Amino acid sequence: MNNPSKTRSLVYVGMTVALLAVSAWVAIPLGPVPFTLQTFVLTFALLVLRPGECFAALCAYLALGAIGVPVFSGMRGGLGMLVGPTGGFLWGFVLGAVVAFLMLILVKRKILVARQSGAVHAGRRVETVGELAACVAFLLVSYLCGWVQLMLVAGLSPLAAFLAAIAPFVVPDIVKLVAAVAVARAVRKAVPSIRRRKDCSNPS
Repeated sequence: MNNPSKTRSLVYVGMTVALLAVSAWVAIPLGPVPFTLQTFVLTFALLVLRPGECFAALCAYLALGAIGVPVFSGMRGGLGMLVGPTGGFLWGFVLGAVVAFLMLILVKRKILVARQSGAVHAGRRVETVGELAACVAFLLVSYLCGWVQLMLVAGLSPLAAFLAAIAPFVVPDIVKLVAAVAVARAVRKAVPSIRRRKDCSNPS
């Protein structure tokens, strides 16, 4: 009977959607793209949830926003947010998660090889560096999608779009990313069941 596991997954997905909405509401306007806490929440979710749970949460979040539920920044919603100037960053969350999880799969395989060879400390280093790299890749893909859509929809030059929507956020986002990785690792250590779920999750 796998119902308890499915129930936990639904709870994790629901909580992640709620956290994404709340983190988007805490917004500080910085030009066309507001400063929010979503990078922290998304990075944390990537490292704590199973791939299917993370994608379910992201898709549910975007779907709720698309039908008008005010889950996006500034407590806004509607399809216009996804196709508007800053919508690329939202789409980029999903594409970035795909890239991040592919990298995390490779990291997991390298860790298994290190453990089988008895190099436990090397495996831990691979895990730490690999998770940081995967989260940076997630951030870069999100930036790229947002940058391209802002140029196309707002008619900005590549430089103007970069200076308006990416440059002001790089340092704060890196700080949030590193903090989220540290918190995720602490949570996995404190809650062994989460660690086991991640280690036993099906990459596909």
